[in-house]
Amino acid sequence: MSFQPNPGDELIINGTAYVVGRHPAAPGLAYAQAGRQGIVYQLIAKNGAPHEAKALKVFFPKFRIPAMVYQSEHMETYGNIPGLQVCKRDVLTPERNGSLIAEQPDLLYAVLMPWVHGMTWFDCLTDQRQLEASDSLALARALAGIGSAMEQKGLAHCDLSAPNVMLPFFSEVELPEGTSAVELVDVEQMYSTKMDRPDALLAGSPGYAAHRTVHSGLWSAYADRFAGAIIIGEMLGWSDRVVVDKAWGESYFDQHEMQTPCERYFILRKSLEARWGSKVVELFSRAWDSQDLSSCPTFGEWLVVLNAVTEQEILVEDTETEPAGTDTGDLAAMSGTSSEAVPSLATPAPLKAEQAEMLNQAALEQGERGVTDKLFRQARELEQQNKPAAALEVYRSLYHFVEDGSPLHVEVSAAITGLEEQLNPKMPEQPEKSKAWYRSKMFIVTASAAVVLLAAGIPTVSILADQSNQRQIEAAKQEEVLKAAKAAEEKLAAEQEAAQKSLTEKQRQEAEQQAKQQALAAQKQQEEQKKQQALIAQQVKYEAYLAQKEQNKQAAAKLAKQKAYDQQEKYEKYLALKKEQEARAAKEEAARKAAAESEQKRKDAVQARNKENVLQLISLYNKAYASQEGGSTAKAKSFAKRFRALYDSNPSYYRSVGEVGYRASSIYNFLGDTNFRLPKI
Repeated sequence: MSFQPNPGDELIINGTAYVVGRHPAAPGLAYAQAGRQGIVYQLIAKNGAPHEAKALKVFFPKFRIPAMVYQSEHMETYGNIPGLQVCKRDVLTPERNGSLIAEQPDLLYAVLMPWVHGMTWFDCLTDQRQLEASDSLALARALAGIGSAMEQKGLAHCDLSAPNVMLPFFSEVELPEGTSAVELVDVEQMYSTKMDRPDALLAGSPGYAAHRTVHSGLWSAYADRFAGAIIIGEMLGWSDRVVVDKAWGESYFDQHEMQTPCERYFILRKSLEARWGSKVVELFSRAWDSQDLSSCPTFGEWLVVLNAVTEQEILVEDTETEPAGTDTGDLAAMSGTSSEAVPSLATPAPLKAEQAEMLNQAALEQGERGVTDKLFRQARELEQQNKPAAALEVYRSLYHFVEDGSPLHVEVSAAITGLEEQLNPKMPEQPEKSKAWYRSKMFIVTASAAVVLLAAGIPTVSILADQSNQRQIEAAKQEEVLKAAKAAEEKLAAEQEAAQKSLTEKQRQEAEQQAKQQALAAQKQQEEQKKQQALIAQQVKYEAYLAQKEQNKQAAAKLAKQKAYDQQEKYEKYLALKKEQEARAAKEEAARKAAAESEQKRKDAVQARNKENVLQLISLYNKAYASQEGGSTAKAKSFAKRFRALYDSNPSYYRSVGEVGYRASSIYNFLGDTNFRLPKI
């Protein structure tokens, strides 16, 4: 590109005067950042504050698309979403900026937008800068919040990667209150149902693209889910030194490792589980094992889980368990209702009908075994407190929702029968055999049913012609009623027999319980006797211990005198040895200091040589660039080879200094293809 401004150059865009910013690491160069689609320059308004700086993105010829105007107008509405302030953009068009574009043709369809201060997540990764746990959580929450807000509006960034995630959280420039901790840049490929599909689609960035989609373009509402999960995992893991040291380089994962059971995945997974909990690991694993992007967890799911995590929960190693609740609280937990909605079972008073009905309904709805057990125990307690009326009410409440024919059902039936007999004793002059069958409760019920059936058949009689047939029908109905009544009586008799058996079994169990209590009392008495004998034996042992202690005391006094003599001899030997050691230590310290000074001099020499080599690398790159611009490819290639030879001598150091790594990448491209144009850096 011919547009290569110098720091301090003035540009007037839409009536506002801007000055090209200076690079903080190289004051002689313009502050610019290269991306996939173009180069972004920092512009500072002459009358503006530092945080109001603008970014001018100048696209490479392939990406200078007229439709960028419509796209930017549509994206303007998303500029108020936290993390998407770069959507507030103006496109330089021939109609509004004709004179400027005529002077600088490369500015055609360039975009003016807010400059995002702070480092990129890429810088944080490559610097291997470990984060505090609170910082990791804040960054992850911010990114999840941005992604959730975008998903709710049907948006996706479509090229989510470390270089495109800015961190105003670490900005050295004072920013306005409420600034998002994370900002997304390079939004030209943003997906929206209201925007047209870009002509050239990106396939995702290495280290963040799912291997199943890396060879195809990303442009859908789900495009950010996998990459977002990876970056959130990196942010959370970057508070762990083990994860930081294990990083591949420009991303935590190597692209060839994506969605494979590699070592880095298990290290990060273990760290996330240990520091952030199982729910975070579950979301990360879902994304890692997903078959397609739509199967990955949404950013909303990430946000819910991360908002539930607190730093205190992470740092606390021993959590206290909650004390057991009261009976009422337990019952509420079992039935799924609040403690206020469940009647207290601790009260000795009889349960009201409304309370019993409420308990019945709760048990029927929830199907919890704990509720029935609770009621049964409460009824037993009321029986023991000699409150049969209250116990009977509880048993009746319990009877309606226990399983018919179950052991509990039989026992409850027997208890109800026994309490009813206790509360309503039978008169001696009215034995059981004198009770007429027509006075039984079951007969009254069946007879009432028969009356209803007969009454229902009266209108039919008036319209039937054959009276004989009608009488046969009525006779059949009466026979059915009688059969039903007989079956009911048989069932009632069986229930009474079962209740009697249950009562007999209960009495047997009580007798066994009483026998056990007597046996326990006898056992307890024997244990008391054993304790008394043990105390006597202990007293005898104590007296023997005192005598032995006195003997030991006398022997210890003799031994102490002997030790004193031995100690004096050892002390004299120690003094002689100490003098010898001090002399030897002094010699060793002098040798160590000399070695340290020599090593420091060597390091200083290496550091000085490295700094000189950085300057020489910059000079060689500039010479190669100037030679290429001057048309001397051979000369440019010579300088490039010298640059490569010097750079390869210590690439790990030179890569971390300013734009030397970027220069090296350009040199390698040029040596591979002499038609490659070296950018001016």
